[in-house]
Amino acid sequence: MPDQPAARYFDKGRVEAYTDAVFAIAATLLVLDLTTTAIGQVGSDGQLWADLAGMWPSFSGFGVSFALLSLLWMIHLQQFRDIARADATLIWLNNARLLFVVLIPFTTSLVSDYSDYYAGRMLLPINFFFAALLGHLSWRWAAARDGHLLTEESTSQIIYQGAGGLAAVICGFVAMAVSPWAGSWGFLAYAFNGLLTGAIQRRRLRRMGPTAS
Repeated sequence: MPDQPAARYFDKGRVEAYTDAVFAIAATLLVLDLTTTAIGQVGSDGQLWADLAGMWPSFSGFGVSFALLSLLWMIHLQQFRDIARADATLIWLNNARLLFVVLIPFTTSLVSDYSDYYAGRMLLPINFFFAALLGHLSWRWAAARDGHLLTEESTSQIIYQGAGGLAAVICGFVAMAVSPWAGSWGFLAYAFNGLLTGAIQRRRLRRMGPTAS
């Protein structure tokens, strides 16, 4: 039988550089919804402050999306700290993840402009949910087959890893489920990401038993 071709791996540094660029562009584009909002003619300081106060839906949407975008970037940063190399599957999972990342400025603008409509409230949490889900799937693939894409140091600690990504998926699902009624308040579910991450890690340790330590 002919020899099986060796698996092809790619430099993870290129993946990280591309990902950082996409996140940076998405974060920058978030502010365009603020800069394109027309305040109109202003006759006094009081009128300017009043007009700025009237933009609070845009300001709140920007703040929430920037915070959650930063959370997704931090999860990616933590994951690739433990990933040694990338293969084609991981690259395409990461590209799919970035597809939803670059959509965040658009879906954020829908919240501020069309929050009275069901689609306007739903699309942003759906967007974040799929970005988080694909991030978790990227990690699951890297950790599969005894951590075939992970560093040697991290393969023995797989039990502790990936919990943050899974927690983000759960929080994203909750936010998506309640957003039709709660609107942007549904994103408060992400405030529990840290607590949920710790709970998932403790549960995994209990399932592994004494050998996990």
